[in-house]
Amino acid sequence: MADLHLDLDGARIAYDLTGPAGAGTTERVPGASTVVVAHGLTASRAGDDAGEVFDWSPLAERHRVVRYDARGHGASTGSPDPASYAWPALADDLLALLDAVSPDAPVDAVGASMGTATILWAATRRPERFRRLVLTIPPTAWATRAAQADGYEQGALAVERLGLATWVRAGAAQPQIPVLAAGGFPRGDAGPAVPEALLPSALRGAALSDLPDAGALAALPHPALVLPWTTDPGHPVSTAERLAELLPAAVLEVADTPDAIRGWGRRAAGFLSA
Repeated sequence: MADLHLDLDGARIAYDLTGPAGAGTTERVPGASTVVVAHGLTASRAGDDAGEVFDWSPLAERHRVVRYDARGHGASTGSPDPASYAWPALADDLLALLDAVSPDAPVDAVGASMGTATILWAATRRPERFRRLVLTIPPTAWATRAAQADGYEQGALAVERLGLATWVRAGAAQPQIPVLAAGGFPRGDAGPAVPEALLPSALRGAALSDLPDAGALAALPHPALVLPWTTDPGHPVSTAERLAELLPAAVLEVADTPDAIRGWGRRAAGFLSA
C-alpha cells in the first residue's frame, strides 16, 4: 500500500487509508466513521504491526481507518526542534491531518501512550473534530510525570554521548513488561522508529510534555473508552483511573491478562460502532 503524505511546517507526515473497500479507500460506508490511529513514542505503524500488541485491524471491517506516523517517526520526517515533539505540537499535526482526511465530519480516534496524549490535547483544542475516543495505555501524567521526564532527558543524553546502538542494548537488557511477557508478545528490541539524529529531540519533546489539566479534560463531551494495562510503571493504571474520573462519559477497562490486550482491537471496533 502506497503512503499518502501531508506537508506541514518542518515535517512530511506519512499516512495510509484502509477500510471495508480495501487499502487506499476514500469512500465512507453509510453509518460508519473515519477512525484515526495514533501510535506511541519511538513507535510507528510498521513497528506496531510487528509488535502484535496493537492490532487495530478489526476497525477496518466497518470503518475508514487512517493510520499515520508522527513527525520524526517511521516514514514521516521531522526537525531537530524538541518543542515540535511536545504533545501540544503533535496535536496540531493531528488536527491538520484531520482537516485533510475528514474536513466535513468529526472522527473517532484511537491512541496509544503518546498517541493517547496527542488525541487528548487535540480534543481539548477542537472538540468538534472528534466523536468518540479510545485511549489505550495512558502515559505518566501530573504527579508521576516529573520522574518520567527526567528519564527521557537522561535517555537523550545517552544517545548523544554513547550512540544509538548502546542505548538500544541498554533497553533490550531491561525486563519486558510482565503482562506482555506472559503473553509471548515480541519484545521489539530492534530499536526505535526514530532516526538517531532526531531521537534526542523526540525524547526531549516527551520530557516537555504533560496531559491537559483537569478542567480541560472534564469539559470534553466525547464518549471515551480508557484501556490501560497493568505492571507497567511507564503507563500506570493511576493515570487511566484519573482520566476515567475526569472525562464525563468514560468507561475504564483494565487489562491484566494477555488475552484482554489481544481483544482491544475488537473491543474498540464495538465501542466505535455503538
